[in-house]
Amino acid sequence: MSTMDYTNDPELNGKYLGTITKDFATVSDTLKEASYQIRKREISKHPVFIFARQEVPLGRLLVNADELNLEWHVFASYAEMLVQQRVIGAERIEDFQQTYKDPDEYCCLFVLDEEFTNFVYIPYPED
Repeated sequence: MSTMDYTNDPELNGKYLGTITKDFATVSDTLKEASYQIRKREISKHPVFIFARQEVPLGRLLVNADELNLEWHVFASYAEMLVQQRVIGAERIEDFQQTYKDPDEYCCLFVLDEEFTNFVYIPYPED
């Protein structure tokens, strides 16, 4: 996976963007708080939230889609853990960190699905 692009993928088609955006709107406050806690506790400066339609062995389950009637489960993780799990190649961590957007303004999602697997940055809704 070392050829992965860490910036927004223009190929993120409407099918994904629609369902991701809808679910993100529901859980954005939870993700923003989790991102803040991960950074405040100095676990990582680079929180990553994994959006997957089924359980995955990455991160910790933060939002169970079934309980909230959503399409996507959300797992909390961070860049260093994704390096350990070989999602981000160790040689690519600097590329990832350089393209990582301001975590107070953007949520870094790692979308995992059969047809689409990539990092996506979505701005948090304005309060």
